[in-house]
Amino acid sequence: MPVRTQLRRMAGRDPDEGERAGSGLEVFYDLIFVVLFSVAGVQLADYLADGKVFAAVVGYVLVSFSAIWAWINFAWFASAFDTDDPWFRLSVLVQMIGVSVMAVGVPQVFSSIDAHAHVDLKVIVFGYMVMRIGLVPQWLRAARESAEYRSTCLTYAVACIVAQVGWTVVALAPMGLRTTLIAIAACAVVEFVGPLVAETRIAKTPWNPFHITERYSTLIVITLGEGVVGTVAVLQAEIGLTGWTMQTAVLGATALGVTFAMWWLYSVMPNGEALDENRERCFLWGYGMIPVFIACAAVGAGMHLISKWIAGETHDSELMVMLAVAIPLAVFTVGVIVAHYYLAGSSGMELVLVVAALVPIVIGIVLVAAGVPLLIAVVVGSLAPVLPTLIIEFSEKFAPATL
Repeated sequence: MPVRTQLRRMAGRDPDEGERAGSGLEVFYDLIFVVLFSVAGVQLADYLADGKVFAAVVGYVLVSFSAIWAWINFAWFASAFDTDDPWFRLSVLVQMIGVSVMAVGVPQVFSSIDAHAHVDLKVIVFGYMVMRIGLVPQWLRAARESAEYRSTCLTYAVACIVAQVGWTVVALAPMGLRTTLIAIAACAVVEFVGPLVAETRIAKTPWNPFHITERYSTLIVITLGEGVVGTVAVLQAEIGLTGWTMQTAVLGATALGVTFAMWWLYSVMPNGEALDENRERCFLWGYGMIPVFIACAAVGAGMHLISKWIAGETHDSELMVMLAVAIPLAVFTVGVIVAHYYLAGSSGMELVLVVAALVPIVIGIVLVAAGVPLLIAVVVGSLAPVLPTLIIEFSEKFAPATL
């Protein structure tokens, strides 16, 4: 006999459910974001390959920030109010459609910035609007069904609507590039104010620390995987033309190795336990991870640029190509370390780990500047996540309390 799925009251989850994992629907939702990261990463690599650094960096940061912000909003909402009933699932479907629309609009953002014109956000903003058509009613539903969190949920809903009006004005108003970027920054501030007021001035939503940290870990893994896929796809095309070379073999192994080390570094940090013990630090940690996510996807784009350099598809200097990998890798490794020790509290170990992460990157940049072949410098720089991971594993084996 078929089981009829019933609507459930959205009264708020138990924040102490234990080590709750993300649902299959949430992982499916994450995969849609990878499509957007993939498009943004390809655009970043292509514009860097053409020497258009300003358009590449600004366009990528803008697009990836908008995507990650949308993902974070839903992740924390679901941690607190996931009912997994038909209405909840359909609202997620609407949000996934919005993310897909956003992905379609990514190239226009880069091209408009490159033309020093008004930033073409129309498709991105429309995708955001579709997403919020799925999310805002959920906040209102939670406000209606949960008296305890009603004011908080209404604050989130109003903040989403106000921010969306701002984004729509920015997308449609005839402004120059500089004015548009200032208006975008103002809208981003509005986006932050809503959650800040809701979580610090009103009742905190009943999110689960282990669920949240697991969700962040899942997006890191999926984003790292996308970077490897993009690099391998370009290398495959190059191998099809010239066959296997030492350069393609080294880059393929390095891309997979650094990706694995980045995952290991992130996963070895016990963020779930730290967030459980210091829940008052959730806001700064949760939103402070945005640069880490942005850098995570950018490392894959940097590897993509190296593959273009091998194929002779860019005239960028070797130093420029090295920096395209070194900068996001430094942001990721240092960001992961600092974020964890912000949660767990300082122990003195964080300084050692940060130095261990930065030394290979600095050496790699110096090697390129000194004329050492690029791939040798890339291999050295890719040790950035390896060394702190080894230190942590060694410390856990011989002195577990130091982490």
